[in-house]
Amino acid sequence: MKIKRLISLSVVILLSAASLQGEDGRVFEMRTYYANEGKLEELLTRFRDHTVALFEKHGMENVGYFVPADNTDNKLIYFLAYPSREARQKSWKAFGSDPDWKAAFAASKVNGKLVAKVESQFLEFTDYSPKLKIKKARSPRFFELRTYHAADGMLSHLDNRFANHTMGIFKKHGMTNVAYWHPMEDQAGYGKTLVYLLAFKDEAAQKEAWDGFRADSKWKVIAAESKEKAGGSILVKNGVDSIKLVPVDFSPMQ
Repeated sequence: MKIKRLISLSVVILLSAASLQGEDGRVFEMRTYYANEGKLEELLTRFRDHTVALFEKHGMENVGYFVPADNTDNKLIYFLAYPSREARQKSWKAFGSDPDWKAAFAASKVNGKLVAKVESQFLEFTDYSPKLKIKKARSPRFFELRTYHAADGMLSHLDNRFANHTMGIFKKHGMTNVAYWHPMEDQAGYGKTLVYLLAFKDEAAQKEAWDGFRADSKWKVIAAESKEKAGGSILVKNGVDSIKLVPVDFSPMQ
């Protein structure tokens, strides 16, 4: 009887794990558009009036659309989610051949191309990422997109520190842990990169939160202990990239 119970329990655990994996197994695409000079507002208008709805029509999940707070490069950064890479390919093929998209695209570039360059990166959740909540806030929050570049063989140490310590200390200081990702296997930075998104009430709260975090005595101990345990620096030199982001008016995530 004990063996049967153990087998039954194992099946339940496996099914539960599979269910969670299925729920969190979405593929995310972070896309960065560099608008031509003077064309960012027109690009945003095209997304607002056409692109976002057409993405949804073709099975893409609109997650969030942002512009940098200091947008010297005329960027639009946005996130889409798909059930799989295969689903992504089908959705984009259908989107590209949609007559409504073709008409909107043609109309938008009558006075010149809107986009100079597009960058794309495919991401998947870390196993410690919180469940992603895509909802409108009472007022738009202030976001920060951070990318950490781990030294060779150090990503597991970085993940462990975030999962067991950093995220909790972030929360203590008023930061909202939105999502944590790794680049997928065929992407640049695979096995060496952590990409994550934080949210704050506003820019002043962002500065206050980071000041509190950096001065936190517990964080100082954790940082030192994790470096010692890893046997060296966990990140490469200058291994942190940060972009302060403001959600645009049509972003599902605010």
